[in-house]
Amino acid sequence: MSNFEKKEQNLNQLIDKLNSISLSYSQPKYEIEKIKSEKNELENKKKEIEKQNQELMREHKYLKEKIKKLQLEVNKKSEIEDRFKQDIEDLSQETESLVSEIDKWQM
Repeated sequence: MSNFEKKEQNLNQLIDKLNSISLSYSQPKYEIEKIKSEKNELENKKKEIEKQNQELMREHKYLKEKIKKLQLEVNKKSEIEDRFKQDIEDLSQETESLVSEIDKWQM
């Protein structure tokens, strides 16, 4: 078999394969329209989900900042409460000391 005949045979085989592929991939028009419709529907859902995601991200950021501010406020109040407790403790010790002094003078 000559080189030319081999090439011709390969070409014919390739043409047969292409014909079988094109037949297997050909679809009726209504199926193509259905696929296009589904594609559009999926694209719309994707856009909607992306929009919802952006809204959730904004809300997350807002809530995160709000939590941070509330935590700072709680920390400040806790510091004030601690100072107040310390002041009460100091006053209590001072009062005990004064009562002790008064008791000494009364004896």
